[in-house]
Amino acid sequence: MEAVIIEKEALQLPDIERAVLADRLLASLSHTPAELEDAWIREAESRLAGFRKGEIEAVSGPDAMAELRKRFPR
Repeated sequence: MEAVIIEKEALQLPDIERAVLADRLLASLSHTPAELEDAWIREAESRLAGFRKGEIEAVSGPDAMAELRKRFPR
């Protein structure tokens, strides 16, 4: 199957399915070193602990995306 056809089909998927597909494609390009993976896990756990303690405020997905789009326009 040609990449152009795959791209056309992929762009018709719902946002979440496109995000999962993009993540899988990016992961297939290179292997993440174990120490980097471990660092991301520690960061995620630290942020979750901070959220549970009330030290970090949650932001909705749509609000976060709107802020990113504002900061990094195309």
